Amino acid sequence: MLSAKVSSSLNKQIELEASSSQYYLSMASWAETQGLNGVSTFLYEHADEERMHMLKLIKFVNERGGHGIVPALKQPPVTFKSVKAVFEEILKHEIKVTNEINNLVEICLKEKDYTTHNFLQWYVSEQIEEEALARQIVDKLKLIGDDKSGLYFFDRDLESLAAKTKAGIDKGKNDR
Repeated sequence: MLSAKVSSSLNKQIELEASSSQYYLSMASWAETQGLNGVSTFLYEHADEERMHMLKLIKFVNERGGHGIVPALKQPPVTFKSVKAVFEEILKHEIKVTNEINNLVEICLKEKDYTTHNFLQWYVSEQIEEEALARQIVDKLKLIGDDKSGLYFFDRDLESLAAKTKAGIDKGKNDR
């Protein structure tokens, strides 16, 4: 059974994951309207991934005797300055999510909720990957600078990466 404090904290994380999904979805829609099909495909996939993180939390809370709350969300921004600005925001956001996951782990340890602590280790590992990927993308965009042909190849590469990621996810679903 979850303590009230752990349950409340998990529901805050559910809201953060849902907000992340909406934020990335808004970025994807913007990128698509800018002709950046690779960026938009990548971000649509990322939005879906964040939604799956939220669902995983909701199901865990419910299985542990709590009540996973589906949150009301604020409208995310609808326009962005540039592709580089989008990915810089993603990096900042992922760092924020990492900090929140770490705070949640600390709460679980203080509450001696080792089951939830164990469950959260997946999120700890996931955040390492999320931050590293965002940093790599920001670094590539810094190298490209204002080079339009560089942006074209970057967009194409992201589309390929998103397709490979989706193929791997779909293969994993079929292997079950």
